[in-house]
Amino acid sequence: MLFKRRKAESFGERLRVWLWPRRSLPRSLRYYAKRVVRLKATPHAVAAGVAAGVFASFFPLGLHFVVAAAVCWLVAGNLVAAAIGTALGNPLTMPFLWGASWETGKLILHEHLPHKGVPQHLGAMMEHLSLSQLWEPVLKPMTIGAVPLGLLTGCVAYGLTRWGMTAFRERRRRRLAERAARNHAPGSDALGSATR
Repeated sequence: MLFKRRKAESFGERLRVWLWPRRSLPRSLRYYAKRVVRLKATPHAVAAGVAAGVFASFFPLGLHFVVAAAVCWLVAGNLVAAAIGTALGNPLTMPFLWGASWETGKLILHEHLPHKGVPQHLGAMMEHLSLSQLWEPVLKPMTIGAVPLGLLTGCVAYGLTRWGMTAFRERRRRRLAERAARNHAPGSDALGSATR
């Protein structure tokens, strides 16, 4: 294979890179931003896709891509942008996103939660994957709390992405127009042939 590593990465190394990028977190964020603004779609489609992915990141159970694809289809968003938007829900941010969803859900359902709150045997239920027992005290508040938080951050992500897409495309259009004007200016052929 042309670009295969000489020495295969171990599982621990792949896990470390997945949790923390090699280059740096700001560089990875810039990479995702450039990937988004260079997508070949309308600014609305890209922004709606990113917003759908950000919205889906707040939901529990790891169904982010399914929720993002469904919301993306509803708002006529770009599916690739939605997949990039789900990067908000990564192993570093998941505890905060899910904790915020659970606390918001508890605030919304304050009268409907069981009086005991979270059962004392939560670890045992999670170990045996008893979703029917987890639904009422944990998953229901997380799901209900994810909706307003996801809508709020999705709207912010939509606005920022649409603004960024429009600014990027306008800057690129101006740069291409300046380059075309320089190439068609009188004397540019002589200058171009002299530099060749």
